[in-house]
Amino acid sequence: MRFVFLSFLISFSTLVSAQFKLSEEAEIAIITVGPYQGEVWSAFGHSGIRITDPKSRIDWFYNYGLYDFEQENFFLNFAQGLLKYRVGVTKYDRVYRFYKSQNRFIKEQYLNLTLEEKQVFFDFLQNNVKPENAEYLYNYVYDNCATKIRDIPEELFVGRIRFDSSYKEEGKTIRDLMDDYLDYQPWGDFAIDLGLGMQIDEEAPAYQYMFLPDYVHKAFAGATIERDGRTSPLVEREVKSFTPEEELFDNGLLTPFNVFVMLFFIVGLITHRNLKSGKRTKWVDTLLFSIVGFAGWWVVFLWFGTEHLSKYNLNILWAIPFHFPLAFFIAKEKYRKFFRRYFKITAYWYCLLLIIWMLLPQPLHQSLVPLVLTMVLRSFYIGYDLRGNATKLTVKKKS
Repeated sequence: MRFVFLSFLISFSTLVSAQFKLSEEAEIAIITVGPYQGEVWSAFGHSGIRITDPKSRIDWFYNYGLYDFEQENFFLNFAQGLLKYRVGVTKYDRVYRFYKSQNRFIKEQYLNLTLEEKQVFFDFLQNNVKPENAEYLYNYVYDNCATKIRDIPEELFVGRIRFDSSYKEEGKTIRDLMDDYLDYQPWGDFAIDLGLGMQIDEEAPAYQYMFLPDYVHKAFAGATIERDGRTSPLVEREVKSFTPEEELFDNGLLTPFNVFVMLFFIVGLITHRNLKSGKRTKWVDTLLFSIVGFAGWWVVFLWFGTEHLSKYNLNILWAIPFHFPLAFFIAKEKYRKFFRRYFKITAYWYCLLLIIWMLLPQPLHQSLVPLVLTMVLRSFYIGYDLRGNATKLTVKKKS
């Protein structure tokens, strides 16, 4: 799955405009590229199509994972899930050198097609890379660089392609499939779990696995094609053109879990000092509850304002939007009674949430547990502090 625009992966107008008749030596291969931990979007791998024909001096790579930073309303479209991707073609050796430099495996599956079928496949790609046809509306799961590879032979050879599904695992969801690739992307994993809702928590059918390049590879490996009532393997042969060197990865200390554990102890220490001094550190509460409230509004925006898979997001249970901007008014004397009740309810709600955490239909990220504990601690303390101050004010009025 490739999410970046590579400067050398561009559509060549001269290649698109030219008409080629493939020779008997022409071959079409599905290219699967392994994960790369340099960016979170590269951790899922990548898919593409290679077409070679020595007689026509063709060795091209078709890539459905491109986007253009200069497209109109780029950042707005990105935020709303309306980003347009496109297909481009470039020389394969450039692609090979690039992915090799990133130490990513490269596998080639050469398709068992007749010359006529290869020509149909090639003509489809050539037509697809024309500027007027190249763009498509990207979706994480249902329409990306991997699903396009799956869809092309099904569209060209209707009813004749059967993909293997033996890789399917019982009960596995789209979120589970994503998590398999994010062991070394802790913050990316956290962001995905925060932003995507229950739409990715139903058991995924085998066909849906193919939003990931590895499963496109597996599905093609056991796929068949039917000709004249006879069934043949779709893949003629497989070549591992580059095997990467083994690498060791380290997530470092600043993972989401470690950060939230440190936050819990820091806020705990501040709360202890507040209890001893009788004075509340107000900026801590303003900052803490504002950040959590802002996260809540982000969840709301993704849920109702975008086309991401973000609806029915149970992160709203801890990222309560009302915390922001209410956190800025805690110190107001006229709202004291309201906030005593608000934070008492908030504290008990967070306690209940921790009790039912593992029963929720959407798995919330485990690193959030120490954050919610921090919210419990501070909510109880704010309620206690406001009640204590209210008592002091009452005593002063009587005296």
